[in-house]
Amino acid sequence: MTALARVSDDLLLAAQSGDRHALTQLLVALQPDIRRYARRLCHRTSVIEDVVQEALIVVYRRVGTIRSPAALAGWLVTVIARLCMLPALMLMRGVEELASLEESRELAKVPPDELRMDLVNAIESLSPSHREVLLLRDLEDLTIGEIAGRLGVTREAAKSRLRRARALVREYLLGTKDSGREST
Repeated sequence: MTALARVSDDLLLAAQSGDRHALTQLLVALQPDIRRYARRLCHRTSVIEDVVQEALIVVYRRVGTIRSPAALAGWLVTVIARLCMLPALMLMRGVEELASLEESRELAKVPPDELRMDLVNAIESLSPSHREVLLLRDLEDLTIGEIAGRLGVTREAAKSRLRRARALVREYLLGTKDSGREST
């Protein structure tokens, strides 16, 4: 029997209502299944533990959005698949905004493992406000409206921050960003 089969409606509802003990129990119960899914979905074994930790964080933050224990397995698979594919997803979304074909050719020359590390470094180089909006959109898959609500800003401000964050990541990946953190 998997941990998912042992997650009761009561445990999920208690965790969703803010019961910290229930949330801890839920996270402990889900960890083996999250690890199993990550092993199956991530092509690189070196990222599995990071994906497990990030998935647990997503469950912690978004437990209120899970409809029922029956929906939990599908929701987790989606979260883990997105986490495994995050670098590719972010690049695909950013490709639409590349200023020229030359920029995309430059990125295509970089080996995937190196590009993945560069992407992590690029995200880490962002200011906290830019990093937060980028991760909320591309990792947690929140809508612009949800991001604006969470950050307490207008939709336009959230869109602007997201555009700027993606532009900064592109600049970093293309080697045009100066070293050091971006300030805002």
